[in-house]
Amino acid sequence: MSDTPFGFGLPQEPEDGDEGRKRPGQGGQNDPFGFGSGGSGDNPFAALFGMGGMPGGGAGGFNPADLGAAFQQLGQMLSYEGGPVNWDMAKQIARQTVSQGTPDGTKDASVGASERHAVEEALRLADLWLDSVTALPSGAGTAVAWSRAEWVEATLPVWQDLVDPVAERVGNAMGSVLPEEMRAMAGPLIGMMRSMGGAMFGQQIGQAVGVLAGEVFGSTDIGLPLGPAGKAALLPLNVKAFGEGLGLPEQDVRLYLALREAAHQRLFQHVPWLKAHLFGAVEGYAQGIKVDTTKLEDIVGQFDPQNPEELQQALQQGMFQPEDTPEQKAALARLETALALVEGWVDAVVHAAAASRMPSADALREALRRRRATGGPAEQTFATLIGMELRPRRLRDASRLWASLADARGTDGRDALWAHPDMLPTAADLDDPDGFVHREQLDFSELDKMLGDAARGDDAPDDGPSKGDGPSKDDGPSEGEDGSGK
Repeated sequence: MSDTPFGFGLPQEPEDGDEGRKRPGQGGQNDPFGFGSGGSGDNPFAALFGMGGMPGGGAGGFNPADLGAAFQQLGQMLSYEGGPVNWDMAKQIARQTVSQGTPDGTKDASVGASERHAVEEALRLADLWLDSVTALPSGAGTAVAWSRAEWVEATLPVWQDLVDPVAERVGNAMGSVLPEEMRAMAGPLIGMMRSMGGAMFGQQIGQAVGVLAGEVFGSTDIGLPLGPAGKAALLPLNVKAFGEGLGLPEQDVRLYLALREAAHQRLFQHVPWLKAHLFGAVEGYAQGIKVDTTKLEDIVGQFDPQNPEELQQALQQGMFQPEDTPEQKAALARLETALALVEGWVDAVVHAAAASRMPSADALREALRRRRATGGPAEQTFATLIGMELRPRRLRDASRLWASLADARGTDGRDALWAHPDMLPTAADLDDPDGFVHREQLDFSELDKMLGDAARGDDAPDDGPSKGDGPSKDDGPSEGEDGSGK
């Protein structure tokens, strides 16, 4: 994965001591779409585009089967006529990435019956523990154990909702910068560029999702509900790998991660506006993306269909750049604050449930915080998709605020703030949690009732006289009041 969304911006120079160090799945410095220059079996484009050795054979190697796959994928890329992202290719690349395993050599495997039972029991127990520390009821109707490939299949529909608005803005620019009379002449070329853009976006998203599948523990790791509604999930293979790195009992790690998954499910299932709020912030950000039309016009004029990697190079060189506008800053701030509040609430609730029951709770809590601070799945995902890096400090501030609210108002008072988005703490409140905790909160219940009455057509108490009341002064003079004395 690249550190920038769809190749936005200029490539960054490596920091001192970082030469050669990449995140898992990340392309090289000049390779924002993951078209690596080495000869790896997951890059059939290299054989056609001249970007390094032949696939599957290393430098100078040759594999006819891989070359055939390359031509097949090239045909898919040029013939794609769907939306802004070629999701068929994204799924294919994600599945390929999963099948190759993680950098430490761990391969995906089907979930066995014993692992499935252990996950179901952990999620069941997690819900029982959470009942005592939150007013929100259980949000999981079913509990499932997924392999990495199953995680990819289950989450791709939500990825499409998340990514398409950003990619749509970029894709539309490809066909809108030319004058109308030139568009008719360049129609096939514009169509080819759209198809290639959709394929390139599809490959990058596919790589991102495939890498994430090797790291995530459930369906909510990045702070968004990626799986089907009401379905709590854990990935036993990833849970086991995480526990081995900590030296803690596997059952403790599984239960703690089940608590986090179940807590997320309660929040997203019983706060119906939350998902739309988060996805709306991403879409608001996408609206601020601007296109360097001068550069795009030059590329269209000079584009060689026989040299399709030119489009990749153009994207890499910063054709699409985030526009630093107040609206875009507001969208990013809204998203960052909302994600911090979600993760902070989950952290506080899980700690309240586990601290007195699990001796390893503090160690697990700190391990997950360090994971986020050093670039965990959520950090990498949002950096890749929209160029935003979540700040771990916000998450700790939000967790402290939610814990303080529980102390001051009880769990019912704390969780009641999720009833309406305007009741939630703001970014400024995270800087002054004590001020927010002791501030008198607005009561939206009466306002919601009035709005509901208005929608049903009910009369408000002071809308006018009811039947049987005397006329109001606005109805005109009554008998004997017209000045005539009659």
